[in-house]
Amino acid sequence: MANLSKSFNAVNPLALAALLQPNPKLDRIVSFLNSVPGTDKVLMFIQYYSKIVIWSLLRLGKKELAERVANFANPVGDFRILLRYYGLLPLVQWMIHIEHNPPPSSTLLFINRLQNLTMILYYPLEHIWWLAYHKVIDVAESKMNRIGIWSCRFWAAYVFLEFWALAEQWKLLKKRERSIVKKVDAQEVDILREQQAVRTEKEQIVRSTLINVGYLPLTIHWSLENSSFPDVGVGFFGTLAAVYQTIGCWKSTA
Repeated sequence: MANLSKSFNAVNPLALAALLQPNPKLDRIVSFLNSVPGTDKVLMFIQYYSKIVIWSLLRLGKKELAERVANFANPVGDFRILLRYYGLLPLVQWMIHIEHNPPPSSTLLFINRLQNLTMILYYPLEHIWWLAYHKVIDVAESKMNRIGIWSCRFWAAYVFLEFWALAEQWKLLKKRERSIVKKVDAQEVDILREQQAVRTEKEQIVRSTLINVGYLPLTIHWSLENSSFPDVGVGFFGTLAAVYQTIGCWKSTA
């Protein structure tokens, strides 16, 4: 009877998954995509890389196909804004955290506080712009556009401050690295562990810098009332930020 059951499962299309083994990589992918940051990064890549695809298709004279890609990509960008509806909550959580667990330098704490201020102003303005754009609330178009521009200006301020924060973090990390070298009485395994931690933090700083390099031209572009920055440029720099943010988010699921 048991052999009959096994034989049935072998040909039963509803039991094909039995042929597969548990896969840790699949578990990690599911965990990544089940998180809001993971989903956001995938959508971000689609949103910005599609601009490069559209530019390429238009150069090849495939206007109809380019329009189809745009019709797919536009709601993606809109949905990403909607995903940020709760953005103020983790921001408040972070503000509380740094006050009770301050960073290793007063300069870095000052920068973090300034960044928090820019985001406190950014999120409500973006939410108001989105609601006005979708005619959920009644706001004149000219006023709506101004709200959108100012939200991006506060975002741009955050990006500029982030470069300063990353430079400060790098300086502190180099100081820490020198102190590790000077340790003569520590166990070798402890020194190796600290050196590995420093290398990991260096990778994070480099990755964050590349993300910021991607965001900088975008935030400046959207902060101007009349910008001539090309859409393919938005696609290129947005894709750069998306790729390195996806890498960082993926590493955090390990």
